[in-house]
Amino acid sequence: MHRSLAIASSIQETSENESANANMFFEVELQRDVKINATNLDKPVSRRFILACLLDNLFKEKASEDHGYFLAVTRLKSIGKGNVMDESGNTVFTVVFTCRTFKPFPGEELQGVVRYISQHGVLLKCGPIRNAFLSAWKMSKYQYIPGKKPAFLNNELSKIEKGVVVCFLVLAVRWINASRDFEMLASVDADSLGPVSLPGSDELEL
Repeated sequence: MHRSLAIASSIQETSENESANANMFFEVELQRDVKINATNLDKPVSRRFILACLLDNLFKEKASEDHGYFLAVTRLKSIGKGNVMDESGNTVFTVVFTCRTFKPFPGEELQGVVRYISQHGVLLKCGPIRNAFLSAWKMSKYQYIPGKKPAFLNNELSKIEKGVVVCFLVLAVRWINASRDFEMLASVDADSLGPVSLPGSDELEL
């Protein structure tokens, strides 16, 4: 089933010794200021309401250059005493929490779904990353086959076409601040890399 990035709507209790299941997954401690409008302060503000606001803010923030994409809040550690900002009565609560994140690094092997093909190469979607570019120069054993359904094909009839899951090596990663996204350069120039399934399968699940 195809998945898009989503912030968990509830806190998941995790043990202290739980570790990420791959090098690109991390558990990080973060701190954010959550602003509550004065119109919502006519009664005591619950932890659940503050958490809901935090999740909404993280969903909009989406990712950071240092930590990668925000996947889920795993533990709420503390909520500070609310500080009134100004005469409007808006109040800020400082929240400390742990968050599961996803950030790729050069040298890692990942899987992505082909979403666009041209003679210059292939664009792959890998989890929340929409643009992993696999250049034709970095799949030297494959030849471009034009047509209504363009593809790259090698001598063993292994085909890279739209919808196929491809295992690739990450060559480089770039942070795009304007869209708060990462982009990757990919390669399949190794025996263990290349298409791993037929169209319709999913890529890396987060």
